[in-house]
Amino acid sequence: MIANPTMARANSNCRSQYNSPGAERRLCRWLLAFWSIAISGCSFLAGTVLLAQQEKPNEYQVKATYLYNFGRFIKWPETAPAGKSDSFSVCVLGQDPFGPVLDSTLAGEALDGKPVVLRRLSKPRDAGDCQILFISATEEKHLKEILAALDENGVLTVSDMPGFTRRGGMIQFVLEGDRVRFEINLSSAESARLVLSSELLKVATNVKRNGRSGD
Repeated sequence: MIANPTMARANSNCRSQYNSPGAERRLCRWLLAFWSIAISGCSFLAGTVLLAQQEKPNEYQVKATYLYNFGRFIKWPETAPAGKSDSFSVCVLGQDPFGPVLDSTLAGEALDGKPVVLRRLSKPRDAGDCQILFISATEEKHLKEILAALDENGVLTVSDMPGFTRRGGMIQFVLEGDRVRFEINLSSAESARLVLSSELLKVATNVKRNGRSGD
């Protein structure tokens, strides 16, 4: 049972966004579960408003939860460089739009049987050891080079920059009104030897099959 008004509002918002049965409702429940963790386990820097006092999760709180849950729906190749690590790396390349909410969302969590580690990167060449890489919109001019550097490294690339999946990125956040959704470039993911769950594909607003261009 949802124990506070913020969770009640999140539950109502989630039901209205995912009002069909199956994969959408399961992902909705996971989103709510980890939103609850964010509320109970984090506070912002001194003088800021606690998450629990907000009307509903803001855009990047929802994106942070999605970013974690993508790891539950994807199988990485055992031969990928990151697969040999004793931790599961979620990375942000470029200017971080999440702030402390991403730290709070990932704190104490595990994926693929490994503790999740958040890394903030300034150089694309450091991303080869990441399992999930969020590419900031500040890196848009360098996207072609970034994707080329990660080619076949088994890194899931995610961004909210316009045209990301068209240019060869794997998952792009999109807004439908005030709702955060995402689309997938399946060809790019398959080129990196990533296996995406059919449930994740069902939840996506669009699944594309165009190759990488970066242009």
